[in-house]
Amino acid sequence: MKIKILCRILILALFSGAMICQAFRTAPLTRLLVPATTASREAQLRLMSSSSPPAAGRSSAAVQQQASGKKKQQKALDLAPPRGTRDFYPADMRLRQWLHTLWRDTARQFGFQEYDAPVLENEPLYTRKSGEEVTQQLYGFEDKGGRRVALRPEMTPSLARMVLAKKGGLQMPIKWFSTPQCWRYERMTRGRRREHFQWNMDIWGLSGVEAEAELLGAMVSFLMRAGLSSADVGIKVNSRAVLGEVLTSLGVPEESFAATCVLVDKLEKVKLEDIQGELEGLGLTEEIITRLVEVMANKDLDKIAEVVGEDSQALQDLRQLFRLGEAYGYNEWLVFDASVVRGLAYYTGVVFEAFDREGALRAIAGGGRYDRLLETFGAKEPIPAAGFGFGDAVVVELLKDRGLLPDFETPETDCVV
Repeated sequence: MKIKILCRILILALFSGAMICQAFRTAPLTRLLVPATTASREAQLRLMSSSSPPAAGRSSAAVQQQASGKKKQQKALDLAPPRGTRDFYPADMRLRQWLHTLWRDTARQFGFQEYDAPVLENEPLYTRKSGEEVTQQLYGFEDKGGRRVALRPEMTPSLARMVLAKKGGLQMPIKWFSTPQCWRYERMTRGRRREHFQWNMDIWGLSGVEAEAELLGAMVSFLMRAGLSSADVGIKVNSRAVLGEVLTSLGVPEESFAATCVLVDKLEKVKLEDIQGELEGLGLTEEIITRLVEVMANKDLDKIAEVVGEDSQALQDLRQLFRLGEAYGYNEWLVFDASVVRGLAYYTGVVFEAFDREGALRAIAGGGRYDRLLETFGAKEPIPAAGFGFGDAVVVELLKDRGLLPDFETPETDCVV
């Protein structure tokens, strides 16, 4: 009898201990420390009953339901890079490094020093004087500090900013080069992307066409290193200053020169009627537009001399450039073409553009003189300057067409021990 009573007491003690342990595991400590009134004991019992294992099952089901909802909401990840951009797999990187090495070796052979600048610049750097087309193609946005910034569409404004920032500390002339990545939201065609690498060569502090002659010599030297000849590539040459004199002779207001140049530069890509309204808005009559188009169709420098006069300084500079090209041995690459204007508003003198002689590709490279660019950034005095930009996309397509690209598919290292 005593043994039965002791067993019952032991069972009750074990049951009470288990209930207390469960309470400590599930109930907040503050609740367990509160004096146990009848109401609080009932609340604790309810809490313990709600903390039973089935609750864990309900929680797990909720997590599963939430995960299932996420799966339904998520779409398959687009594995392609943003439109107009590129991935560079190892073979692509070998091609890129090969091209950049040719650029760098050529630049250093001509005594140029390498520089770089941020890919992100303040937006006004480009909107001040680059031209309407570049402004419309900017990857521009407002940063978290409320500032308008943009991915660089070209390198020349960044270079101008750097020169102006250290104008007093630079020994002129300077010869600098860079290979930046540039961004423009433009219509894509073969050889035209929304991001590309660009070889830039610039000379500051030299006012004569000797600067343009050296730049053209470097461009031709690279093309020859890559295996191309004057039968593959030509370089059209013109002068914004000559065009300005033509516009003056036709009665076009001087303040409309830059905008007119930007518009007529589009004539290779659009029909005259597509831009005629804008030209008329700048003060050009139908008669002036017709005469301008006739002059720009000229491929003979002597015909231009009949319009501007042989004593024109701009015309004399062009003639001198062709003489230098002959002396340097690359005259067969050069072609006078009055239609070459270049779409950037800051050009002031000689302009040039490398092109595929078979006509399958757009412009390969382009540049010219931009003596007054610093004035748009607040400089009191201009510094003479000339340069060019040479994109990677078009020249790679050209080299592919001519079968001149090395084999980049095979790694240089076959095995590693």
